[in-house]
Amino acid sequence: MTDDSSPRYDLVLAGGEVFDAATGVSQVTDVAVTGDRVARIAPGLAAQGRQVVDCSGQYVLPGLVEAHTHIFADVSKVGAPPDEAHLRRGVVAACDAGTVGASTFAAFERYVAAPARMRLVNFLNVSVLGLIDFRFGELLNPDTLVPEDALAVAAANPHRVRGFKIRLSEDVVGLEWRTLLKRSLALSAEAGLPLMIHIGETPEPLPVILDLLRPGDVVAHCYTGKPYGILGDGKILPEVYAARERGVLFESAHGKSNLSFAVARPAIEQGFLPDVVTSDTSGRNWHGPVFDLVTSMAKLRAMGMTMEQIVPRVTSAPARLTGLDAEGYGSLVEGGPAHVTVLADAEEAELPDAAGNRIVAPRLEPSLVLLAGEQVPTVPWRGLPAAGVAGA
Repeated sequence: MTDDSSPRYDLVLAGGEVFDAATGVSQVTDVAVTGDRVARIAPGLAAQGRQVVDCSGQYVLPGLVEAHTHIFADVSKVGAPPDEAHLRRGVVAACDAGTVGASTFAAFERYVAAPARMRLVNFLNVSVLGLIDFRFGELLNPDTLVPEDALAVAAANPHRVRGFKIRLSEDVVGLEWRTLLKRSLALSAEAGLPLMIHIGETPEPLPVILDLLRPGDVVAHCYTGKPYGILGDGKILPEVYAARERGVLFESAHGKSNLSFAVARPAIEQGFLPDVVTSDTSGRNWHGPVFDLVTSMAKLRAMGMTMEQIVPRVTSAPARLTGLDAEGYGSLVEGGPAHVTVLADAEEAELPDAAGNRIVAPRLEPSLVLLAGEQVPTVPWRGLPAAGVAGA
């Protein structure tokens, strides 16, 4: 005989602004969780929860997905610890973007990806060396691009490798950029995976590069303030619009030296939004100026994007780009995995970009994170004075 007074759900997140990750549309309602699954999304569920968390006035999102980060900690000089830098700040799945090459993949798999609590995938660097030390370009010796090695690693590790990455800055590729890019495009086509291209200080202007890209390829650092970005005389270049029309994707990757408010603000005003919002969190910037993905979201909100525009770009869009949507990441639906990030508006703070500019704007703060239904302890923003962080 069933006891009607017994709780039906393990946990109810009550009264939050719950977002549809595909459309960005939100409604005030409840989310009930049982075990590792979302049991119900509907109003009036609080009385049926064993535990109830009041989420009034907060944003209830699918667990955040980061599509551009560097997390090969203790091997690469840009590697940040994934669970500490991401999971405890609201990100439940992340993609390492080119820190790892074919020759270092086994160590990444054994010591970083497999032990991590959060879900990790990667875009494999086309250089077998990967990005071990940013002071020394990994493709200055063009012979480090060994297609058969990259293809073998991708073929043997489909659970982890979801694309390839080439950094096209002149100090990385030298004058061989065109040959290296064409070889990278060819190997990614053979693998049937996208190629991510790092721009900023490229050997030639961006339109020359865009002309070579195909639908599904990804331009990283679309709001870079470095030479050869997306603007010309303050306007979005027509070749950028044409590439987007062709299916080339653009992501915002903040990084230590790329996001510029002077580019992001006019681009957003002109309606050019990133297809995917990313932070490019790394060992060089997770204590500032980037901090984490939610701080990058707050910066783009201050530049003019709405939460309705931002939410799909940190959930469903990066999940689709990395193939994690097939595992239920990036969405919040009944019967789906209970990966949830609850965000609260926080106090105003001075927020830096990567070009020496600063704004004062409200932050976003993760107040609750669920990974497969289990609550993850969060950590305070690393820019707080109490955290002993300078934010430089």
